[in-house]
Amino acid sequence: MSVVDLTLVIGNKNYSSWSLRAGLAVALTGVAHEEILVPLDQEKTKLTLLQHAPSGLVPVLKSEGMVIWDSLAIGEYLAERFPDAGLWPRDRKLRALARCLVAEMHAGFAALRRELSMDMRKSHKVMPSLEALRDIGRLQDLWGQAIDARQAAGLAGAFLFGAPGLVDCYFAPVVSRLVTYGVELGPDGSAYMATITDWPLYRAWLEAAKAEPWDLPNHGRP
Repeated sequence: MSVVDLTLVIGNKNYSSWSLRAGLAVALTGVAHEEILVPLDQEKTKLTLLQHAPSGLVPVLKSEGMVIWDSLAIGEYLAERFPDAGLWPRDRKLRALARCLVAEMHAGFAALRRELSMDMRKSHKVMPSLEALRDIGRLQDLWGQAIDARQAAGLAGAFLFGAPGLVDCYFAPVVSRLVTYGVELGPDGSAYMATITDWPLYRAWLEAAKAEPWDLPNHGRP
């Protein structure tokens, strides 16, 4: 495995959806990196994070003398630096669609985030509000659009665009939320959720989350 100057600063693996996105993206590159975990909601959390990035938030990627403090910017940087990792689809049209999906996930789905906060160790059934249900319906629409485009392009594989990429890194946390709160989807949505939960990179993160000692019942980070 290659060794490069990558340091990823993350929050609790159990609670930080943004950290999961960046962690999966770095893992997809296949390169060795340093990982610094800053426990969230602690007395010195903000001060510690400000020592890594001006945002005071996670994730943060340090590389080539730069500090990259946004998960989407981290993904784009990794895609450019490691083109052989296939973080974006090679086909231009599919790549544009994948970017649309990632951007919408990055900025939207407020009700789903608010009501179904990430807690990978938790498991209980809830009834989402109508607003959150609309978000869930939109998720399924996006996944269906990607699946249709993938099939039309003749790409094999169970991930949204065949092989795992940034778009799957971005939807992995919301899959975790749906699993945690027992949200049932249609056949295509359920199949894609199974693809993510069976993904070895996701499972490795989940096992690490289960082993964490911190319990943050009032944690509200989306």
